[in-house]
Amino acid sequence: MKENGQPRVAIVHDWLVGGGAERVVYELHQLFPDAPIYTSYATDEWRRKLDGKVVTGWLQHFGKLRKFLALGRIWWFTHLDFSGYDLVISSSGNGEAFGIRVPEGTLHVCYCHSPTHYYWRHYNQYMQRPGFGFFSPLARLGLKLLVGPLRKWDLKASKRPDYFIANSTHIQADIKKYYGRDSTVIFPPIDVSRFSADVPAKDRTFFVAVGRQVPQKFTHIIVEACTQLNLPLKVIGRGPEHDQLVRLAGPSVEFLTLASDAEVAQNMGGAKAFIFAAHDDFGITPVEAMAAGTPVIAYKAGGAFDYVVEDKTGEFFDEQTTASLVQVLQNFQPSQFDPKTIQAHAAQFSPEHFQQKLRTFLENLPDKI
Repeated sequence: MKENGQPRVAIVHDWLVGGGAERVVYELHQLFPDAPIYTSYATDEWRRKLDGKVVTGWLQHFGKLRKFLALGRIWWFTHLDFSGYDLVISSSGNGEAFGIRVPEGTLHVCYCHSPTHYYWRHYNQYMQRPGFGFFSPLARLGLKLLVGPLRKWDLKASKRPDYFIANSTHIQADIKKYYGRDSTVIFPPIDVSRFSADVPAKDRTFFVAVGRQVPQKFTHIIVEACTQLNLPLKVIGRGPEHDQLVRLAGPSVEFLTLASDAEVAQNMGGAKAFIFAAHDDFGITPVEAMAAGTPVIAYKAGGAFDYVVEDKTGEFFDEQTTASLVQVLQNFQPSQFDPKTIQAHAAQFSPEHFQQKLRTFLENLPDKI
């Protein structure tokens, strides 16, 4: 199966539309540029970024409706043929890519972004606020009817990878809790080189929050807290909760819905602190803020434990409530944080570190590739 002594590799991912998980696929592509990338759906932008190596099927034609076709995705991924490959790397979280079947003699390594949120840890949260806008009632009904058999399939599929890699210590614990599997932590790649720490702490004048405006991000408590304290806040991004956030906001809150990458980097670098209220698997944007020398005020849960070091790179608030965040903001002293120290801490999450750790992981597997 090996060509010129090199293993034949395939990459599999849930879907390619943009986000932190796609950055993992991009770095996998840099490591294995000849490997095809199988996915249920891909935007034209990601096809270009991945040099035309993307392989899709009939699900590509369903556009946004693909979100409701979990059974269709299961069928498609489990019917892919990986004959002739030595190694298949699945990149999966909230999807079905890790459920592929590989032939005997082919190694399957799963980079797990999370056990599927809406089956396991965050099921109740998704039932209350699915975040699909007009389609939320349909999403809620479908999840309620199908969650039982989908959980059974998800648990069965979790036995198929030979090895799991977790994107954070939080997800490592969830893989053990929900799947009963051990895993190795390799943090996701973050383009820290985009940012600088040229603005000293004393010259930073506002707070910032960046991300898609969906219920799971809890941006509303950030807006409410800064409104209550009349603190200057820039909210960068958009999403189905945008109108609701605007209604909650006072005059100290500014919304930037069409910020360019350069503008995002500039605002992160000029902020007193980046506020992060989500219970996230890891959290790309907080580490990007740290790469700009900006401390992070994060909800004390999830992946934030892997990068927020209290009194060095940021602070925590204990409860996912406005009152808890208000208490921390009232006592926050940005002058106690050194932008250069924060930036140095963020450097460990670079793409170069990701590639090095993944390469070492694969080279040290007991199975011969």
